[in-house]
Amino acid sequence: QVPVIQSGGGSAPAGGSLRLSCTATARTGIIYAMGWFRLPPTREREFVAGIIVRNGKADYADSVKGRFTISNDYSKHTIYLQMDNLNAEDTAVYLCDGDMSRHESGSWYPATGAWGQGTQVTVSS
Repeated sequence: QVPVIQSGGGSAPAGGSLRLSCTATARTGIIYAMGWFRLPPTREREFVAGIIVRNGKADYADSVKGRFTISNDYSKHTIYLQMDNLNAEDTAVYLCDGDMSRHESGSWYPATGAWGQGTQVTVSS
């Protein structure tokens, strides 16, 4: 597994912004992609965004397209999730995945369970 440390998050009003970061601290040479999933209080775990670390190609869940931006600093093995125009549906525990992969169908999945510690994001309406 790839150990990761995540930071950021917190509380924001609807329409506000928050930023998350996630750094892989070891075994970085094996990473194909990193990103985030989230655990909403009333739904199952869902994919949020992923990025292929070597070329920066990003992908998003439809629910966050146009509002969230994922980026990476390859030299620092760190990714960022800028979350703008937040709404109550974004309230969740956000989990960084340091080792993501994709099915042929295009859907993302955690390849080795390289999870961060989780960060609560709460959006008040």
